[in-house]
Amino acid sequence: MIVIKLAKPHIPDKAIEKAVEVLKSGNLVQGKYVEGFESALCGYLNVRNAIAVSSGTAALHLALLALEIKKGDEVIVPAFTFPATANVVELVGAKPIFVDINLSDFCVDTSKIKEIITKRTKAIIPVHEFGQAAKMDDIVRIAQQYNLKIIEDAACALGAKFENQNVGTFGKLGCFSFHPRKAITTGEGGVIATDDDGLAEKIKSLRNHGIQIINGKIDFLFAGFNYRMTDFQAALGVPQLKHLENDILERIELAKNYNSQLSGIEWVKTPKVFDNRKMVYQTYHILVDKKFDRDAFLFYIRENNIEANYGAQALNCIKFYREKYNLTDKSHPEATSAYLKGVALPIGSHVSLKDIFYIREIIEKWRIKYVNK
Repeated sequence: MIVIKLAKPHIPDKAIEKAVEVLKSGNLVQGKYVEGFESALCGYLNVRNAIAVSSGTAALHLALLALEIKKGDEVIVPAFTFPATANVVELVGAKPIFVDINLSDFCVDTSKIKEIITKRTKAIIPVHEFGQAAKMDDIVRIAQQYNLKIIEDAACALGAKFENQNVGTFGKLGCFSFHPRKAITTGEGGVIATDDDGLAEKIKSLRNHGIQIINGKIDFLFAGFNYRMTDFQAALGVPQLKHLENDILERIELAKNYNSQLSGIEWVKTPKVFDNRKMVYQTYHILVDKKFDRDAFLFYIRENNIEANYGAQALNCIKFYREKYNLTDKSHPEATSAYLKGVALPIGSHVSLKDIFYIREIIEKWRIKYVNK
């Protein structure tokens, strides 16, 4: 039987043709297609600047550097996310301060932010987990009250909105990823969105070894990085961006079908739908009841030719942060619960309604076959 993949990139033929065209041209790095992709992203996000880079992690790293976050500073990070969100804080010498999440949206619990703010707190990185917008009204209000910079980790959330505003455009800088599991992929790649022209110029220099060109002369302003996007990657991205809204609508419809099919299974919690948020479902994430063994459930799902996985990591549960900051499962209980009981199910244009019926059937059999025996 064919495996139902967790995710599968949908790259149109036009995108492949453009990438081949670039490869044949010999002009491979940061050329006209990167500029075109950046311009198209500016239009889509309604921002002044979009700076394409080599990955979503590079985008977050450059954002912190551009805002001069450094050793001795503290940065607020949700406890439930991919480790890269916190790793970049470590890389600039600052300290990530973890805040628990809500199980309703898997985003930072904004009611718990103020209690951990200190005089060293300089920024907050809200994560729009699984393509769901974080509660940005609260985050913006808190940031203004305490003079904090906002760097949005919108790696999974291109196209998501909070109260009709694109995520990634609320703070100083918004960071997106084009990893193969995202709605648009350039293999690897990312982008930083900002309305601040000064920050944009600094980031452009930092991504390219710190170079600045004035009157045709090259100088180096920073000890920068090679975080450039190639032109053939950008050529893959432009045609996909044109189809993004249709792809998002398709994911939303798939999620509705999942919700309908799984709603009768009392030990499965499906994603909550919010009236004032546009969720793009980069991941369709469910929770299984706490009395069940999630890992055994995952093994069973995979045995039945359904590719499934954890949704994200509880940073308080992984070795590096657990040991460095003396954290436990109880330090951030909701993040721990989302990590230990969460399951990401297949979603994307490769998933059919028939596939969803099959997945529901397999999930229903789990309790009969394994739990009630």
